[in-house]
Amino acid sequence: MATGFTVRFWGVRGSIAVPGPETVRYGGNTPCVEVQAGGQRLIFDGGTGLRVLGQTLKHQTNLEAHLFFSHSHWDHIQGFPFFAPAYQAGNQLHIYGPATHHGYSIKQSLSNQMLDPNFPVPLQIMQADLYFHDLLAGDVVTIGDVTVETGSLNHPNYALGYRVTWQGKTVVYASDTEHYPDRLDRSVVHLARQADVLIYDANYTDEEYNDPVNPRRGWGHSTWQAGVKVAEAAGVRQLVLFHHDASHNDDFLDQVAAQVRQVMPNSVVAWEGMVLQLL
Repeated sequence: MATGFTVRFWGVRGSIAVPGPETVRYGGNTPCVEVQAGGQRLIFDGGTGLRVLGQTLKHQTNLEAHLFFSHSHWDHIQGFPFFAPAYQAGNQLHIYGPATHHGYSIKQSLSNQMLDPNFPVPLQIMQADLYFHDLLAGDVVTIGDVTVETGSLNHPNYALGYRVTWQGKTVVYASDTEHYPDRLDRSVVHLARQADVLIYDANYTDEEYNDPVNPRRGWGHSTWQAGVKVAEAAGVRQLVLFHHDASHNDDFLDQVAAQVRQVMPNSVVAWEGMVLQLL
């Protein structure tokens, strides 16, 4: 386990994995972000990037990790059945997430995707000790001396954002969320208040979001321009654009990176393998 406070990106893509020659530099895996702080391993979302992370951990014994799911849409849970440490006896996985509007707990959501005919083996075949925790917006989780705050996001079927604080440093994970065209989302601004890093859903550009022929309003995702407004209002030190649309290839994301740096020079477009060192 690394010392200090680090954030590593294992999957940065939204909706569906898109491996291929046009996504080599930014990556094609769906969301998974690992935070190591205070000797604790926290993992945010379990998209296909979680499988890649699991491959690096599969030889560790007595592993303990905390998995926080923003919600249970497919692109955020589809890596969980392929997470190698979950099949190893002696490992401990603490799993957190919101219940759906239909009343499914995070355990039910993860279990359902592994039932016949969707998957050949059930969740019960996993040999690690799994501890499930349902969360509501406003809940606070303490792990050692690391604090995790929760806040509501504007996304279909409900989603949570997370604020991780250790030794006076803070990283916020806010994916998936849709901004309000006529006002700031006070929940997201509060969650991101004075954060060192804000990881924000920038699935679209303003032009795509407001396209007169094919608008994306109501789809549960935001834009990099809205992310800048949130970051400025919250006093964020670094904005990280995340949850890239499947149609946005490397060249497109290069253009987004250049545009956002013109208004927020310290901003960055997330790519697989990127590591941020807070402490």
